[in-house]
Amino acid sequence: RHSSPSNLYLGEALAALEGTETANVAASGMGAITQVLLQFCKGGDHIVSSRTIYGGTYAFLKNFTPKLHIETTFVDITKLDIVEAAITKNTKVLYCESVSNPLLEVANIKALADLAKKHNLQLVVDNTFSPLLISPVKLGAHVVIHSLTKFINGSSDTLGGVVCGTQEFINNLRNVNDGASMLLGSTMDSLRAASILKNLRTLHIRMTQHSKNAQFLAEKFEADGLKTVYPGLVSHPSHEIFKSMMNADYGFGGLLTIDVGSLDKANELMELMQLKKIGYLAVSLGFYKTLFSAPGSSTSSEIPKKEQIEMGLSEGLIRFSIGLDNDIERTYHMMKNCMIEIGVLKK
Repeated sequence: RHSSPSNLYLGEALAALEGTETANVAASGMGAITQVLLQFCKGGDHIVSSRTIYGGTYAFLKNFTPKLHIETTFVDITKLDIVEAAITKNTKVLYCESVSNPLLEVANIKALADLAKKHNLQLVVDNTFSPLLISPVKLGAHVVIHSLTKFINGSSDTLGGVVCGTQEFINNLRNVNDGASMLLGSTMDSLRAASILKNLRTLHIRMTQHSKNAQFLAEKFEADGLKTVYPGLVSHPSHEIFKSMMNADYGFGGLLTIDVGSLDKANELMELMQLKKIGYLAVSLGFYKTLFSAPGSSTSSEIPKKEQIEMGLSEGLIRFSIGLDNDIERTYHMMKNCMIEIGVLKK
């Protein structure tokens, strides 16, 4: 009812990836996130979370957990004084993403781990954007979560999630009497587990290429005068923090953003790039083809407009998940021609 041999094999491989004692796979990324938070928290408890997180996680914490009398304070995770000020006597969990969705803010995991230790909290890190790049447990995180749907599977044909942690915590999740994994029913199908395990074998090659291509494009876009955010750029406010945490062989990841000024321009550019077969207008990431979306109206649409503006999520922001293109220079020129055609760039 809650596992299979294939699921256990995949869990052990992902535990090895993240350096934890074991891991528990789930049917989706949200299936992993919800079971962890509901295992750690009960009515009356409090969570401190990054404000820039996946829209589904935000909606769960903002709209669903209050029904269970679990409250969340959303903070700028890059400002440690604000994070600490939000902690109360009822706080149980400090939650963040290694690299945030979609603004690509970088959490200082070691500093957050120190805060968690000081206040006896569980530091839970969603590492979906940076498998192999960053190892949160080595930096002091207690639990690491992934949506396997994205980079780890890498072919946009399977949903999945994983919780990596101690044997004790994973046993608690699986407990037939009060385990959130067991009782909430987010069990992964064993055929999906076998499929993801097969794809996991190329993850190191894929992440290196995603990062190499994204670095090339980010440098070109920034040089062209586009407002570009990518952790591998010296201009990124947390570039040095990322460098201090990264496993250098794998680069800075496959995600970057540009701002083209308006949602109309963003949609016009994305539709043209799709027409030119550069990639797909799609809300996922980690695929072997480049994917692009306007997060404010898609993956972060659960976040109210006022709060999107406060956190710096503009309507013209385009999130790119850069693919495995062999000739990235050719891809760049095709993208630039599209930008010139719609007036985002001049000739």
